[in-house]
Amino acid sequence: MAQAKQGDKVKIDYTGTLEDGTVFDSTLESECDSEECGCEEDGDCGDDDCGCGCESGPMTLTIGEGELFPQVDEALIGMAPGDKKTVVIPAASAFGEYDKERVFTVPRSDLPDDLEPVVGDELVLANEDEEELGVLVIEATAESVTFDANHPLAGEDLTFEVSLLEIL
Repeated sequence: MAQAKQGDKVKIDYTGTLEDGTVFDSTLESECDSEECGCEEDGDCGDDDCGCGCESGPMTLTIGEGELFPQVDEALIGMAPGDKKTVVIPAASAFGEYDKERVFTVPRSDLPDDLEPVVGDELVLANEDEEELGVLVIEATAESVTFDANHPLAGEDLTFEVSLLEIL
């Protein structure tokens, strides 16, 4: 039976989970939480952009092109269609450790007048040089707003359950 090698185009299914079992990404519709992601009532994502992070169907990728984490590419090498593997990616190799220095507070007077951030908002801020920074609002008071610029999965070890469906 053929085995996947570097440069092969393959079709895979995967489910990415955190240490506590929370699914953060999956190609399997059955992993999709319709209440959380806003999918249709029956949980059918229907398209790839329903907002839940679920791809809704197998992913096609070329091994070695970095479309997922390098550890996933490495795991795919030598797999045959029907094989499954579990890959654990430590936080430092995934989205980095959580960095408290990436949490900062800005006086409301320094924000645009039309910006009314509330806790949970995901925003993109730009500095004087037009460099953009994705942030999450973690606190908002009448005087200031506190932002977290860490990736949402920073500090998390990631586990991928990967199934090789087909070598294309």
